[in-house]
Amino acid sequence: MEVKSTTKFVRLSPKKARDVAREIQGLAVSSALDILTFTPKKAAQLIGKTLKTAIADAENNFSLDAGTLVIKEAVIGAGPTLRRFKPRAKGSAGPILKRTSHISITLVGSAPEKKRKVARKAAAKKTEEAPAAAAAVEEQA
Repeated sequence: MEVKSTTKFVRLSPKKARDVAREIQGLAVSSALDILTFTPKKAAQLIGKTLKTAIADAENNFSLDAGTLVIKEAVIGAGPTLRRFKPRAKGSAGPILKRTSHISITLVGSAPEKKRKVARKAAAKKTEEAPAAAAAVEEQA
């Protein structure tokens, strides 16, 4: 089960936020929260809020255990840019771009994937052992 949480129109440049988002992709939720807590950037606080929202959604809406959640992806998209102008020399004006971001975090429960892998390994062992067991039975007969 995937749980997605989005924060839109964050008053922060996407370029600055992507540095923090790359650090937490693929990590367990508890590890990611620890990293975000001790990262001294504005983006870390905003991504942390979005991550906590995703965790709360997973627990309350989908009955998932927070201990088994993993961050599948953390995407920072560009939002609308606020355009302002500042006076410059000789009566001209220079543009100032105030960029905004959209933060999206997708969580996935890690326990079902592990069960699938274990089940596949067990099935593979059974298929390998079946011919060997049949050969052993033929030798005894």
